[in-house]
Parts: sequence; structure tokens; C-alpha cells
Amino acid sequence: MNTLSSGIYLTPEHWVQMEVDVSARAPEEACGIVAGERNHSRLIIPVTNILHDAYRFRMDPGEQLKAFLLVEDKGWELLAIYHSHPYGINSPSVTDYNELTFPGIVYLIWYRDANKWQCRGYLMQSQTGTGEVPVVILTN
Repeated sequence: MNTLSSGIYLTPEHWVQMEVDVSARAPEEACGIVAGERNHSRLIIPVTNILHDAYRFRMDPGEQLKAFLLVEDKGWELLAIYHSHPYGINSPSVTDYNELTFPGIVYLIWYRDANKWQCRGYLMQSQTGTGEVPVVILTN
């Protein structure tokens, strides 16, 4: 398990890659995986939302398994799960808590604020508790 005390460090390229993905898949919720090491992103892996829904996501199991095997093969960690709330809130929804799949992992939630995509990170421990984890973007 990764150490989350200092947040998740995303390169500017990875930030843009996720932003492009969530924008392109709207009005559906986009979803994907952030892989890396020592809380630094190394790879963004978009995954198909098989529900094709604006308020829920479920990762395609085959794509998800392929991503997990790649992460393991590289010796990296699963740092975060990202998904978007195209019409929703900037924090985990009731549905996110009810369908929590990876307790103890950072969930990056993309949302629109004045027609601009923003992102917040949450460490979701259980269906009832969460703590916000800073999302830090490396500048170089």
C-alpha cells in the first residue's frame, strides 16, 4: 500500500491526460487508473465505463485486469482511481460510497466548476468515512 501522507503527485502531462479523457467522455462518467511509485504518477490508464452512465461508473473488468497486470509487471502501485462527475458534486457521492471497490485508495474526482474541469483527491477508507488528500501537480 502506498504512503498517502503527502498526497498524490501528478505530472502536468498526466493531469492533462485525465482532463482530456473526462472531457471527451462527458456526459458519461469517465474512469481510469493512476499507477506509479512512491506517490508519483507514472502512467494514466483510461478504462471504459461499462455502465455508460452520467452518475455511476463500473470499470470494464477485462481492461481493469489488464491494467492491474501492467502495473504489477512494472513494479508500480495502484495510486488512485479517477472518475468524473459530469453533472455532479466535487466530492464522493452517496453512490461512490455505496459502490466503493478499493478502500484505502485515493479517488480522484473530476467535476466541472464554471465549465472548467477541476479535480480533488479523497482517501476513501470505508462506505462511511473519507479524508481529503491533496492533489499536487509537479511543475517539472
